[in-house]
Amino acid sequence: MRQKLGWLATVVVSVVLGAGAVVGIDSLRSDARAGPAVIERVSEPTNSGVADTGMADVADLYAKVRPSVVQVNSSGRSAGIGSGIVIDKDGHILTNNHVVADGDQLDVQFSDGSAASAKVVGTDPGNDLALLKVDVASNKLTPATLGDSDKVRVGDFVIAVGNPFGIEGSLTSGIVSGVGRTLSGGTGRPLRQLIQSDAAINPGNSGGALFNRRGEVIGVTSAIENPSGNRVFAGIGYAVPINSARRYLPELVAGKQIQHARMGVGLQNLTPAVAKGLNIGVEQGVLITQVDASSAAAKAGLRGGIGTRGQPVGDVVLSIDGKETKTYDQLADYIDSKSVGDKVSIKYFRDGKESTVEVTLDAWRSSASN
Repeated sequence: MRQKLGWLATVVVSVVLGAGAVVGIDSLRSDARAGPAVIERVSEPTNSGVADTGMADVADLYAKVRPSVVQVNSSGRSAGIGSGIVIDKDGHILTNNHVVADGDQLDVQFSDGSAASAKVVGTDPGNDLALLKVDVASNKLTPATLGDSDKVRVGDFVIAVGNPFGIEGSLTSGIVSGVGRTLSGGTGRPLRQLIQSDAAINPGNSGGALFNRRGEVIGVTSAIENPSGNRVFAGIGYAVPINSARRYLPELVAGKQIQHARMGVGLQNLTPAVAKGLNIGVEQGVLITQVDASSAAAKAGLRGGIGTRGQPVGDVVLSIDGKETKTYDQLADYIDSKSVGDKVSIKYFRDGKESTVEVTLDAWRSSASN
């Protein structure tokens, strides 16, 4: 959830430190610790009945998808239980990075009760995703069908299958409550384009599947928003869209750790009221409030500032690669679509005139180095 900030506040988004301030977001591995309290808002779960699915029986849908969802057990420095999704007959299993990040030993338990050791093949901390590999006979593997998360609409019926609190193979249902959500991811880069759902998920659901009514995976369940500070579901859960995983699956299978592009700036939406208060000569765009000294933006000469305490006003980004930018989400989403090393053309406004500069995007680093 983003805090509602005044016009003098600095809203830091995905190109530097995260999109807005998000607190109390619990990761969903069974040993996750609750964060600080969230802004006091509670959304009640929606009780979506069978009629919402367009199917005769939700039980049939569950029976179809259940063998594709496994339990992931982690032991060693960080022990816990999560979930995973079988994606092919070669033994690759998709889960959340936070489920396996600190585990010395991993094993996977299948729906028939059998288990096998697993190893981490590739990781994408920026999307909180990891790919595991198990060495089992192909006939023990039932790959899930991956859907198209770009087609998800608010109001679509969904089911979540996972292992909340270690309770194996649990099913919950609900609807899509929102799309395109952004949360602080804990690795520097926020999680973006998340699917919000009111299907009940709890610690242990992490890495499990959010399915549509056709039994296609549209998301990987990852986090809950918890106003009370307790590690229980309060009506708002988030899933990493499956298209974020599909984009990088070839690299994950190849054993790579995914890096994501960034400019290295903090941003604030520029509105006519903000522009008037700061005496800026343009009324709409994205104000650069902060520039990381070692970032791509700094190397390109872009300037940040919010015009207080003697600070200069930062540059206002008007467009990127010829595409008009009116909000920080538009800019951040475009940067996310690029790769490290790509060059982008930034048109900006400074000191009464427009200029253009080329920025060579660098990579996100851990939150400790930002």
